[in-house]
Amino acid sequence: MKKLKYYLTVSTEETRVILRSLIELKNKLIREGRYTDCVDELIIKISKV
Repeated sequence: MKKLKYYLTVSTEETRVILRSLIELKNKLIREGRYTDCVDELIIKISKV
């Protein structure tokens, strides 16, 4: 079965808000001693836009 891909169009300001939120989530996970791999991947994908 083929996975569906979803695309989202966001403005520059929305991109900044998303990145800021992901970085805050990553910092929280680091403080809790949890893995941040998934968040890291999202930060990279959002940054490449």
